[in-house]
Amino acid sequence: MILELQNVILEMIAKGEPLQDTIERLCLHVEAIVPSAVCTVVAIAGSRLHPLAAPSLPDYYSAALNNVKVGALAGSCGTAAHYATAVAVTDIEHDPRWADFKHLAMPLGFKACWSTPVFSGDRVVATFAFYYREKRGPSALEKTIVDACVHLCAIAIERDERVRERERLTYTDALTGLPNRAKFNQALSKCASGEYDTWGIILADMDNLKLVNDTFGHSTGDDLIQIVAQRIASVMPPERSFRIGGDEFAVLVQDTSSLNISIEACKIITALKGAAHCNGHVIVPSITLGGCIADRGDSPDQVRQCADVALYHAKDSHRGQFIEYAPGLGTVFTRRFRAIRDVSLALAEDRIDAYYQPIIRLDTGEVVGFEALCRMMTASGDIIAAANFHEATKDAHVAAVLTQRMLTRVAADARRWLDLGLPFQHVGINLAAADFHAGNLQERLCGVFSDAGVPLKHIILEVTESVYLGQRDHVVADEIKALRERGMRVALDDFGTGFASLTHLLTVPVDIIKIDKSFVERLVPGDAAVIIVEGVMGIANKLGFRVVAEGIETGAQLDQLLKFGCTLGQGYLFSKAVDRDAATSLLTRFGQRTAGGYQPLRA
Repeated sequence: MILELQNVILEMIAKGEPLQDTIERLCLHVEAIVPSAVCTVVAIAGSRLHPLAAPSLPDYYSAALNNVKVGALAGSCGTAAHYATAVAVTDIEHDPRWADFKHLAMPLGFKACWSTPVFSGDRVVATFAFYYREKRGPSALEKTIVDACVHLCAIAIERDERVRERERLTYTDALTGLPNRAKFNQALSKCASGEYDTWGIILADMDNLKLVNDTFGHSTGDDLIQIVAQRIASVMPPERSFRIGGDEFAVLVQDTSSLNISIEACKIITALKGAAHCNGHVIVPSITLGGCIADRGDSPDQVRQCADVALYHAKDSHRGQFIEYAPGLGTVFTRRFRAIRDVSLALAEDRIDAYYQPIIRLDTGEVVGFEALCRMMTASGDIIAAANFHEATKDAHVAAVLTQRMLTRVAADARRWLDLGLPFQHVGINLAAADFHAGNLQERLCGVFSDAGVPLKHIILEVTESVYLGQRDHVVADEIKALRERGMRVALDDFGTGFASLTHLLTVPVDIIKIDKSFVERLVPGDAAVIIVEGVMGIANKLGFRVVAEGIETGAQLDQLLKFGCTLGQGYLFSKAVDRDAATSLLTRFGQRTAGGYQPLRA
């Protein structure tokens, strides 16, 4: 009988049957062999009882024993676990060890209980007990049976612990202790089960983790990741908070009635406020979030994709804040994806080139320089302006390749103009935010023009207000400062349309201000733009900045600008952006010949 019992239980263990099913089968098999006994197995965890199997006892009995602390007066099982030795109580009614529990056992007719500890190494991991309806201890046969059962229980429990540990390692992030991406995917697949009326996803990206790693080292970055994880788990259920990537977290939010995902996201943002001490450095964590609430019929993958779109837009324009998905965001996302695809293909097929719009001295009509503008040729031969694929430049990889292509073409053209002896003074090159954050910008810029033999004094870097002043970190400013020290000049492009104010002119390291065409096109009597442009001109001239007016299209605009003292501009009144051959012709015919050689942006 014992051999048969062992074979049945060992087969269940080998097949990976659930621990509770295996132990219940063991108890039922033993009760069939010893009909006068009722069998139970109680797991021990954290010095507390946790009934594992008691198929012949009512549920309330097991529930009453759950979480009872082991001790010298904790019934037969609690006492056996406490002393790590078998305990036989032959009179439950009068034994002090059962004083707190006899009210549970006696109504069921139990008068005695014998409990034996189950060991895993030196640890007591469970107890195996017989309940009797008469006052007695175990027989010799029962002792033999229990010896076998204790061994089988130990094998089953140890295997279950190994399985659980493997699962923990599989589904737990080693650095933070949070559930990992695999666990998130598993949990996400269960969200559409109908258990909750409403549910949603919040995705979060840490801001500037790369900067922390590069500045203070990866150990500091790891400390910051751990602190962010702890703060998220302090306001969100830890079992529904996940680390799904290097600087990425996810939270599943659920409710049986109603759900306000913005309130949940606000809890996370609030929890992250306040300085964090990371490896000896004081850092203020920042995180950007995007989220989506599932609509009826939405699949988990659809909700996740919408949350991704929301996070993408938050990172693009609302760093440190939360954006909830709304219809229409996906359209922008799709448009950007298509732009990235089209530009990548055009780069591969060599259909990206530099065109040049001349910078004109307004009082003489002479060409003093160019702004290099990116153009893409379609498969049918049409030329498309950069505004039509600007979204692609927000992708770091595409922006880097695009900029490198433009730098190479511009450097070659500038060298050609110099070799021809033309009055070439300077060319402006536009830079995107991704160019500054990709790294090695100085090396890339200086390397390209050095290889082409073009002195850096001929190069002007054009940076929009949103890039220069909208990033809220020092990366862009530090790069610009370093580039100016290398001899390049910097123009603040589209001035007046983004984040700049007149106070920034006192602190930002730029040489040139380019007044946006939206102001120039409103240079008509009675329009407030007239006052603004005149004011900017006066301030800039007194501060020593050169001013270039963009988008000049009419003679009236030209006259007004000359009246304000603006002597440099560009626009369709003079020329649209042209290819390199046409630009060479413009320099040949209208280039500003200067006495004594090169003079930068001379008015």
